[in-house]
Amino acid sequence: MANEWNVGQRSKSGLAQKTEYAVIVGVVLPRQTEEQVTEYLDELEFLALTAGAKVKKRFIQKLPHPDNRFFVGKGKAEEIQEYIETHEDISMVIFDDDLSGKQTNILEEQMKVKIIDRSTLILDIFARRAQTAQAKKQVEMAQMQYLLPRLRGLWTHLERQRGGIGMRGPGETEIETDRRIVRDKISKLKKELEKIDQQSTTQRKTRGDMIRVALVGYTNVGKSTLMNLLTKSDVFAENKLFATLDTTVRKIAYDGTPFLMSDTVGFIRKLPTHLIESFRSTLDEVRESDILLHVVDIAHPQYEDHIRTVQKLLKELESEDKPTLIVFNKIDLFRKRNYDLYLDEEGRQEVEEGLIKNLEGEFGQSAIFISAQEKENIQELRERLIEMVKEQYQVRYPYMTKRWG
Repeated sequence: MANEWNVGQRSKSGLAQKTEYAVIVGVVLPRQTEEQVTEYLDELEFLALTAGAKVKKRFIQKLPHPDNRFFVGKGKAEEIQEYIETHEDISMVIFDDDLSGKQTNILEEQMKVKIIDRSTLILDIFARRAQTAQAKKQVEMAQMQYLLPRLRGLWTHLERQRGGIGMRGPGETEIETDRRIVRDKISKLKKELEKIDQQSTTQRKTRGDMIRVALVGYTNVGKSTLMNLLTKSDVFAENKLFATLDTTVRKIAYDGTPFLMSDTVGFIRKLPTHLIESFRSTLDEVRESDILLHVVDIAHPQYEDHIRTVQKLLKELESEDKPTLIVFNKIDLFRKRNYDLYLDEEGRQEVEEGLIKNLEGEFGQSAIFISAQEKENIQELRERLIEMVKEQYQVRYPYMTKRWG
């Protein structure tokens, strides 16, 4: 156990980091099904992989409510402990729900490995992805806000948890044992972010009277790939969660009509509230946009749940009533997974016309099927988009259209 608290720490010499091994834990509570929790754990495993960990086993338990001490039942906690003792390469246990400081403390004392929860894991990924000064400060503030109510349970363990998943990031060396110091740090970060926010607001104002289109959606649905296609730019895209953290804005023009397009951070279920608060200025791109392109991975088995998650977060951002086009991406994968091999072109079109009609009826917004990877239906998407942009110019900046005419 000499180095297990530092496993996964980034090497300053540029060497590949050592892989951490983990088990993940989910609880099926009332009003949840085992299928839903399995899906949540699939996502948690992908989060772990994005952070640099490999999941060796998952544990699921049905409970009427979380246990105050172990979150899971005492027997299940002992079962997890026994598994860890027989697999010495496991260095952490990841819970799919937020743990209290007391629960984290008790579990670490019993299992002798690092205990983290979903929020800690997401914060860790954000810390890795943060590139700009703004993003780094946003992550640091979110880390502080998350740790503040957990100081009592976590503080005695921070010295040995200095590195590795869940403990890295811009703020890890700033954490102090005194609550007052942490609150002062949060206050200072808020002021710094307010200053950056004012600068960002000024930058948005200098963009002039232009319609703004924001790409929104669940994380890892292909927003950045689509952004590259539509703007002919080179925005970073990767098959991992939260590949995009800092908002990218590009100016483009179709049919002589210019507008701005922004690629925003992906949403996810159980996104920590303090993260939304910390990234307020980044999400202002969504709030101040005129049109939303809501990108959805149609090939994902839980895509409808993803849509509802994004719509719920858009409501929190007071952006749910903006003109929106739902872009169902990865239709090529959807066909491979769901269509009969012998379905002809006419049959395929009939199926997709019926499906799009049902989806538009269910979610109350216009929709289109595309494949960003295969560049399918991109021209039709451009035509639909420029139609929406021109409509918004007529409403917001009618004098601009006269100038172009």
